[in-house]
Amino acid sequence: MDNPTPEQLQQYIRDGIDCTHIDINGDGRHFYATIVSPAFEGMRTLARQRAVYAALGDKILGNDAHIHALSMKTYTPSEWVAEQAK
Repeated sequence: MDNPTPEQLQQYIRDGIDCTHIDINGDGRHFYATIVSPAFEGMRTLARQRAVYAALGDKILGNDAHIHALSMKTYTPSEWVAEQAK
């Protein structure tokens, strides 16, 4: 498996989580993501991150994973609106 592109990683996350906004930057092994989803309502930060990792599955957690690091900020839609207003 080749190193994923930011666009591929974005699609992997979208396939598992209903996102209203997602932005991913990275070099194929290290990524930074901003993810906005109504699915995050009522979830704490760790639960949100676990949901993203679950959406990525073996692409990040498996023995053949090519994603070395994923840093993320997760927001609900209302949190994202407030963040953008800052």
